Amino acid sequence: METQATRFLKQQKVAFEGHPYEYEHRGGTKVSARELGVPEHQVIKTLIMQNESREPLVVLMHGDCQVSTKELARQIGVKKVEPCTPETASRHTGYLVGGTSPFGTKRKMPIYLEKSIADLPLIYINGGRRGYLVSINPADLVRVLSPTLVEVALASGD
Repeated sequence: METQATRFLKQQKVAFEGHPYEYEHRGGTKVSARELGVPEHQVIKTLIMQNESREPLVVLMHGDCQVSTKELARQIGVKKVEPCTPETASRHTGYLVGGTSPFGTKRKMPIYLEKSIADLPLIYINGGRRGYLVSINPADLVRVLSPTLVEVALASGD
């Protein structure tokens, strides 16, 4: 399956495997992990947020965790961080919400990676469309995106 994200990965010579699954509206990482039979902790969410000046940023987080926006703001030196609206996120990335990938975004944005993701053996991350994840080595993600490592995970309360 060819997407903006997979083209980017090929250009960067990143080895990846595509994993299509049955997309469920608002299903999130719980559904993709279940459909692919992988731990939700290894499914990485791509979250598009903004600071108080409405400057967008990307946060990559474990599927089974939430982002502490207060802690993120503190660690990156801004007053406030909040999620973008789906429309704003699509405008910044060129992707539909539910199909947002950190690879090949329309606009270059700072990327923040939850530090423990880099320690996983393999991660599953959106491949640029709804119902499509790619599995890659997190070292490759770090190499091609040069993210800033942060520690802002909160265990999900569900």
